[in-house]
Amino acid sequence: MRTIALFILGAALVGGAFAQSIRIMGYGGSDPAILVRLLDEVVGAQLAEEGITVTYEPLEGDFNAALFNALSAGTAADIFYIPVETAPGIIATGKVLPLDGVIDTSQFIDSLVEAYTVDGTVYGVAKDFNTLAIHYNIDLFEEAGVEVPNENDTWETFADKLRGVSALGDDVYGACFPAGWDRFGAFAFGAGWQPFDADGRSNLQDPALVEAVTWYTDLVREGVAVQPSDIGQGWTGGCFATDQVGVAIEGAWILGFLRDEAPNLQFGTTSMPIGPSGERGNFLYTVAYGVNTDSPNRDAAVRVLEALVSPEAQQWVLEQGLAIPSRTELADNPFFDEGTPEAEANRIVFAGADDGNVYGFQFGRIGTEWMNPINSALVEIMTGQSTVDEALSGAQADLDIVMDRVR
Repeated sequence: MRTIALFILGAALVGGAFAQSIRIMGYGGSDPAILVRLLDEVVGAQLAEEGITVTYEPLEGDFNAALFNALSAGTAADIFYIPVETAPGIIATGKVLPLDGVIDTSQFIDSLVEAYTVDGTVYGVAKDFNTLAIHYNIDLFEEAGVEVPNENDTWETFADKLRGVSALGDDVYGACFPAGWDRFGAFAFGAGWQPFDADGRSNLQDPALVEAVTWYTDLVREGVAVQPSDIGQGWTGGCFATDQVGVAIEGAWILGFLRDEAPNLQFGTTSMPIGPSGERGNFLYTVAYGVNTDSPNRDAAVRVLEALVSPEAQQWVLEQGLAIPSRTELADNPFFDEGTPEAEANRIVFAGADDGNVYGFQFGRIGTEWMNPINSALVEIMTGQSTVDEALSGAQADLDIVMDRVR
């Protein structure tokens, strides 16, 4: 396993004691470099004074599989990432330290804390997050003579605006709608649907879900919205960058892509539309830090976790444009008021965490397999292979098999 030293004190005596070495397991990619900078520029000096060293071990390939293997083998680090989509399963291993009375989580966004709470106990602190927002092409809306989307839009007014943009021509679409729960699910929540009942079952024939599926897929069947693959793209950001699509529903991660791939595209960002429930729907995409219950340096691990999510650390993350921090106090940060499209997009994404029916992108102990029947149903409906009722009935049967197996 590749290990990256983030801050080194060696075995020197510090404050009369040998330095405690804390290992962190997380993603590869840019994460190691970001932590190096965060420690060098913000929190490393204080940890050094306290005699703490930090090393980072990126888990390559399938992170979740690698982490579960490490937890099972007893080789997991003192601190490890907990992705929201697999958090219930990771917590169920018993290898994640309960944080109640250990770390004050009252300063973090409630919905993020809830995403890492099981049976009333908190097990992780979100390091950053994203929600979904409506990103719109200003030029296309102006050309169509249609008012741009805004925070007061309902599903009906939003759909009418998309129809206005799609009227520009056969190769122009109001929106890009993928056949996937990771985007459609926000509309299911906006309709008031809850993925699991009190018994942990999912009802795909619930009228609220049927209404959301019908609304979402009808726009594709009408030609108002388009699936990414139908215009040669792999995701909605790619659709948006073509200048053929009025709206993309994505998180703040789209901003760097647009900066590189569509620097001249004039865009704005607003909140998700209000659904039939009277509330917006949205997802929380997030990763938390968790502490290993078997860590030989548990107190030092907790101290490192506190430093990594401290106000100073999260302010630095925000100012660097790296991610959306999870502390509530940053809601009024001047960064969000800079007047640029990027700053406004980040503000909308931040606000989305507490605006309406917001759920973590997770599926109980079933894991991401839970999505597959719904995704297949969306494909069948959008391509005209099945009606809404037929597709959801089949998806229910498939999902029941999955849920029975896990239970």
